Amino acid sequence: MEKVDYFVLSGYFLVLIMMGIWGYTKIKSSADFYTAGGKLPWWLSGISHHVSGYSGAVFVAYAAIAYNYGFTLYIWWALSIAIAMIGTTFLIAPRWARLRAKTNIQSPTEYLAKRYNLPTQQVMAWSGVIIKLFDVGAKWASIGILLNAFTGLPISTGIAVTGLISIFYITLGGLWADVVNDFASFIIQFVAGIFMMVMVLTQLGEGASGIFTMWDRLPASHSQPFNGPYTPLFAISFMVICFFSYSGGTWHFATRFISSPSGSDARKAAGLSTLLFLLWPLVLFFPMFAAPVFIKDIAHPTQSYAMMALKFLPHGLLGLLLASMFGNTLAMTAADANTISAVITRDILPVLYKKAGAFHPKKMLIVARLTTFLFVLSTLIIAFESGSFGGVLGLIISWFSSMIGPTAVPMILGLLPMFRRSGSTAALLSIAGGLLTFIATKLFIPDDMAIGLAAPISVSLVIYITAAIFGRGAVKPQASELLDSLGQDEQAAA
Repeated sequence: MEKVDYFVLSGYFLVLIMMGIWGYTKIKSSADFYTAGGKLPWWLSGISHHVSGYSGAVFVAYAAIAYNYGFTLYIWWALSIAIAMIGTTFLIAPRWARLRAKTNIQSPTEYLAKRYNLPTQQVMAWSGVIIKLFDVGAKWASIGILLNAFTGLPISTGIAVTGLISIFYITLGGLWADVVNDFASFIIQFVAGIFMMVMVLTQLGEGASGIFTMWDRLPASHSQPFNGPYTPLFAISFMVICFFSYSGGTWHFATRFISSPSGSDARKAAGLSTLLFLLWPLVLFFPMFAAPVFIKDIAHPTQSYAMMALKFLPHGLLGLLLASMFGNTLAMTAADANTISAVITRDILPVLYKKAGAFHPKKMLIVARLTTFLFVLSTLIIAFESGSFGGVLGLIISWFSSMIGPTAVPMILGLLPMFRRSGSTAALLSIAGGLLTFIATKLFIPDDMAIGLAAPISVSLVIYITAAIFGRGAVKPQASELLDSLGQDEQAAA
């Protein structure tokens, strides 16, 4: 990169700091810090939900998949998410917003004590916090790899630099700063992504038709919907996991819906995110698919997208592209840190320290910022050790994606009245069965990605659904009343 690229990147960081300061002026309580006071516009929530669905890992780990296996990346990743989000849009998203309106929750796990019981809530809260350490750690590692490819900066230094910037921005501005950064990141990424696609098509020399004829220059398998380890079973398993993850099993997605003014707003936000997942990756991934045409036999395919950008983008826009990658990663890590802090502050801390539940709002806000800081610091340590967990792709797919299912099943299905008979015992057995299955697959079939992804969530689903069908225990009246109340917005019921 040249000076103009560093100037553009520095300008982005300055804007990021300003966003944090602006967010700080809007925050008066922990409710503002965690859920924007329930005033998040649906269009901003939808864009934020989409952007916080991927980070720099897309341009690193997924770029390597596109380079090695081709179009299958869109099929099993983007298309699977879009299909899964249809269920999220109509079944789950509105219920999160109604939960906040009816019970004043600020964290996704806050309702679990009433839905199940306190021990179940604590197990799910602690499990989710631990799982997220690995996921966010992978995102820091990916941005370190990108910085290394663009600037030559050591990966560990890149992780440290981005971590320090993020800690300041996240702890200062809360959710408001995060969603505004999501919006700005998407605009930057849109401009850079369109330009990148146009430049690649120009170099292919066939105009717009190059979108279709390019595949003739690639190995035949690259145009197949399923290729290599990415089989139909893998794609279906990933789709099921995505339903639970993007519905709120990955907690920062739930926060986008919780922060919406009403259930109808949350539904529109989810619908917008669905449309973006269906269309935008076709543009974003195109240079990744085309990379083998221009760059042969890359020693490290994780750097393929960065090498394509260095090859085709003019200086200035190169810095803008890197800024968009930073924006995605910081937006996603900020979203995670904000939500995990809410879970720790609202659900875990009051159990460990009884007086925390009665803290003054200003003191609670200080605690919120402190827990956010400590969580980000812990994820940075994981990032430095990412190689011990199979690298970025290993952390995202082999660890996070496999482990998120068992904890998400009772959280998401627990919002639906048809599963009211699945109580605390079903929830705990579902989590335990899924996690034990995850451990078993790691020990006995560590190289089978499809089974490693499918088995844990399948076991969890069977246990939880069986309890709903055959359960004969008494249903908690308060849980049943809560579930029935989430069917429609308050104003619609009036």
